[in-house]
Amino acid sequence: MSRPRKVRKDAEANRERLLAAAAAAVLREGRHVPLATVAAEAGLGIGTLYRSYADRDALLQALEYRAYGLLNNLLDQIDEDSTGLDQVRRYLEGTVELADQIVLPLHGVRPLVTPEAVAARKSIYRRLDFFLANGREDGSIRGPVNATDLIAFSTLLTQPKASAVDWTHLARRQIAHFLNGLATEGPREVPGPAVERDDVEQAFKTQASS
Repeated sequence: MSRPRKVRKDAEANRERLLAAAAAAVLREGRHVPLATVAAEAGLGIGTLYRSYADRDALLQALEYRAYGLLNNLLDQIDEDSTGLDQVRRYLEGTVELADQIVLPLHGVRPLVTPEAVAARKSIYRRLDFFLANGREDGSIRGPVNATDLIAFSTLLTQPKASAVDWTHLARRQIAHFLNGLATEGPREVPGPAVERDDVEQAFKTQASS
């Protein structure tokens, strides 16, 4: 009786390794990244990939479902008793932490329109609208921002670029600027140091020579 359970656990672990590797590879190389590359980065054979996902579309669909789950799980962890502005901050910072694992339609994959996918998207929108409503009620948020604005901004944040520039640091600075635009009070401190033009040029030179 123990063997089937172990087989199921192994299969689940393999699928998660594949999806984690696939998400990182798609964001790095685009949705047409070779599936053999995905399997190799997961440390698995290409046959294992095809046993779980019949083709590229099936893999991309699984990545989209997984991304919705990651985002809803992130929203689950945000304290509903904090200010609306702080809830928005925690969501945006959380998406940056998940940046190499989130593959969504706004990243270029084909959007799913299944009932499950639509329900997952509606859940994300509803909860972000709740944070914004909290912020307007508690006086921490001003302006006509809506959930779509937050999703669009987080989409830009969750496309890390391969370069010598510290993407997480740069993204956190953009979050601080964004929040300062929403806040009724402030400004909030922007993480330093600033990324200067020379830093970017040096990053480009490093990337070009590698």
